[in-house]
Amino acid sequence: MRTNRLRTAVGAALAAALTTLTAGCGGGSPTGAAGGGNTDPRKLTYWASNQSSSGIEQDKKILAPELEKFAQRTGITVELEVVPWADLLNRILAAAASGQGPDVLNIGNTWSASLQAGGSLLPFDDRTLAKVGGKDRFAPSALAATGARGKAPAAVPLYSLAYGLYYNKQRFAEAGIGKPPATWAELAAAGRKLTGNGRYGLAVEGGNPVENAHHAFILGKQHGADFFDARGRPTFDGPAAVQAVKQYVDLMAKDRIAAPGNAEYGQNQSVKDFATGKAAMLLWQAAGSSLKVHGMRPDAYGVARMPLQNTADRGERAVTSMVAGINLAVFRGTDNLDGALKFVKFMTSTPEQKALNSAYGSLPPVKEAQADPAFAGPEQAMQRQALDGHAAPLPQVPDESQFETLVGTAVKELFADAAAGRPVTTESVRRRLTKAQQQMAE
Repeated sequence: MRTNRLRTAVGAALAAALTTLTAGCGGGSPTGAAGGGNTDPRKLTYWASNQSSSGIEQDKKILAPELEKFAQRTGITVELEVVPWADLLNRILAAAASGQGPDVLNIGNTWSASLQAGGSLLPFDDRTLAKVGGKDRFAPSALAATGARGKAPAAVPLYSLAYGLYYNKQRFAEAGIGKPPATWAELAAAGRKLTGNGRYGLAVEGGNPVENAHHAFILGKQHGADFFDARGRPTFDGPAAVQAVKQYVDLMAKDRIAAPGNAEYGQNQSVKDFATGKAAMLLWQAAGSSLKVHGMRPDAYGVARMPLQNTADRGERAVTSMVAGINLAVFRGTDNLDGALKFVKFMTSTPEQKALNSAYGSLPPVKEAQADPAFAGPEQAMQRQALDGHAAPLPQVPDESQFETLVGTAVKELFADAAAGRPVTTESVRRRLTKAQQQMAE
């Protein structure tokens, strides 16, 4: 998931919606489709997430010819709505509570367990998975972010993404930096060399709670923090979590390699700053297509895995990305289950996986498509390397969406302190994370 899409109220909305799902989304609803009352087996409604950095119209342009192919092959017309990330989760929650939702929808893969817990999505048990081609077609890392362990997946993977380090080749050469930093200490040192004359070493999205939560999770893994214990209880303010969050905010507060104005960034402005030369490094998911929109040529930047604490790190401490991506789900209240599953099978077919992931710069989670030479470029190779052995799924617990909101907002507030010149200390980080943990129980 890539954009600022959750608000603090989401946790309460999720809890309220999930208590009503049994009544609203049982084995089918007379008003199961968006707009209510779609019982026509020749029609489907599809809520697609806004994937294009150019906006919703670009998504429609990418998806329309593929949906027309599906219509020609099956006789089923797909009514498309591209939903902005800022609205998507709340739209899903409202649909779940009322029983009036789309037939098929995109979800950020980190929401899988939260939505699964309430039963709003059709479980993809072995029998259902067989109808869309079977479990073995998908990369194991992508399947790891489809719901709680031990339960049937709440969705199937559609687009796979991983965080990486993007760096400006010319700026690196001018500063005498011969290779991308492999550790956070090296990144801070490189950033200091690259900062000056109104330009900065690194661009961050400090005003975006979701981006903040993702980086807190990745750094947390490197420090040994999980943010939830084995019983699913929050452990936001443990020493390792505090250390991880402080390290991230210190890129601005202590190292001063990120501009104070980045504390307010929440709409992908950091990508534009990197593309236009205002920053020499960027930590992002599949940024290539967005950089192209902003006029940056592929040969102007390099891509590497995110830094580690120590190059000798192994196991979870070698995590350089969350398992990022988009899943494709079927609304449990659909009145056209057969058509919905045909659509899922079509969208996850090898030809469609190649077409769609090529358009978005993501990596196909379908193994056969991923092996295509079209996905052998530097950016895709980095994502594959990260997902194959250096990525972990965000906690697959019902409260995950609240984690993103509450911890991400705590980090946002800490960035605001850093930008204003207020000290960011171990104690101030702990206080903010303790507050976030207490809010989980409210």
